Amino acid sequence: MRNRRFPEKNEKKIVSGYDILKRCVSVRGYYSEVRKGEMKPRFSKELEKESVQLQQREPPLAEAAALCVTTVMLMLFGLAVLYSTSFGIAGASYFMKQIMWGCVGMTGFGAALLLGYKRISDWGWILMLGICLLLIIALMFTPTNGARRWIKIPGVGNIQPSEYAKVVLSLFLAKWCADRVKMIEASPWKFFFISCLVCGPVMGLVFIGKDLGTTVLLMVVFFAMLYASGVRLLCLLPWPLIGIPAGYYLIKWFSPYRLARLTTFTDPELTQSGAGYQLWLSLLALGSGNWTGVGFAESRLKHKYLPEAHTDFILSIVGEELGYVWMCVVILAYVVFVTLAIAISTRARTRQGMLLAFGLTTFIAVQAIINIGVISGAWPTKGMPAPFISYGGSSLVSCLVATGLIISVALDAAYPDYHLGVAARIRETFNRWNPFHKK
Repeated sequence: MRNRRFPEKNEKKIVSGYDILKRCVSVRGYYSEVRKGEMKPRFSKELEKESVQLQQREPPLAEAAALCVTTVMLMLFGLAVLYSTSFGIAGASYFMKQIMWGCVGMTGFGAALLLGYKRISDWGWILMLGICLLLIIALMFTPTNGARRWIKIPGVGNIQPSEYAKVVLSLFLAKWCADRVKMIEASPWKFFFISCLVCGPVMGLVFIGKDLGTTVLLMVVFFAMLYASGVRLLCLLPWPLIGIPAGYYLIKWFSPYRLARLTTFTDPELTQSGAGYQLWLSLLALGSGNWTGVGFAESRLKHKYLPEAHTDFILSIVGEELGYVWMCVVILAYVVFVTLAIAISTRARTRQGMLLAFGLTTFIAVQAIINIGVISGAWPTKGMPAPFISYGGSSLVSCLVATGLIISVALDAAYPDYHLGVAARIRETFNRWNPFHKK
């Protein structure tokens, strides 16, 4: 029997997802296919030696457990802050609705673990078509605050399909890129343009619904996942350089009010009575809190002064009531979440798992960065909820489902047959002991 530690001379070694991600980020080359879902560098003997060591590393189960704890802590903190922020305006209504959506999100979280990311990814095309249909339906409803982002369901509330588009796009792209390794190597430009044609309708429908922030976020996830999959930087870099100036002039001609929001962050004090009103009050809330805050539930600006205090600007109330210390704790929690998720991504067993965890982590990380940047005046004002904390059912559910999928990648690394899904294995065990089951 051949010793597995000393492969034959012509045997192809398997390189883990960590090598792929590290290789892509360091811009040292791209990959040729060994077998479906597993890659080997074109050159570099050092990475081949390193890959053998990486295969002996333990699965990221500890990181997955820590990620669950971090997620629960962020959710509980968000519920406490939401109760403080909204009780004086709407009583316990927002608080109870957020708990309801949290239960829905935990159901999605559990479903992601039971089914496994591979089984869910097999429905990628159907999910993409479904999210496009929901985005089209959202365009038919009466606009809210000038945007057509929500589907109003009586007795349930508003559903925002663009929030679920972040998860669906990551799921679809992970399998799309993992199944087309030869095309990425042979003709990256062709792969890039085909990917744009396939994923463009989702981003286009979100943009038509006047959700510029989510459109930008989806584009960031799209480019990041293509780059991590091995597409050359030369194929990706020109498009943001062309798109940013073009987008500026399109906004200037067709949406002057959006241009005003983009320029107010440079000097919010001069526009505090106009487009910069919300940002100016956010800065006042953060400034009045200082290091220790004015006290829990003692905010003054949340009482119908700061618009969207319970949603996009909830962290401003955190800064006012609890101070900079707790703001630093929230930022640290996001950093821990992203670090753990990246650790899971780097230890993924397959290329598809690595790309999925990387894409979902990118969307949560960028969303948190944008939200914190907006409330502090570092970015232009844009409606982007704080992950796990802001009020919003669709945002909370999408973040919880994304977390469940990331943890399913960790479980797949620990249990190679996880693609069957836990439910399938339970059913298989039951059938094994069932005398009436036909084998």
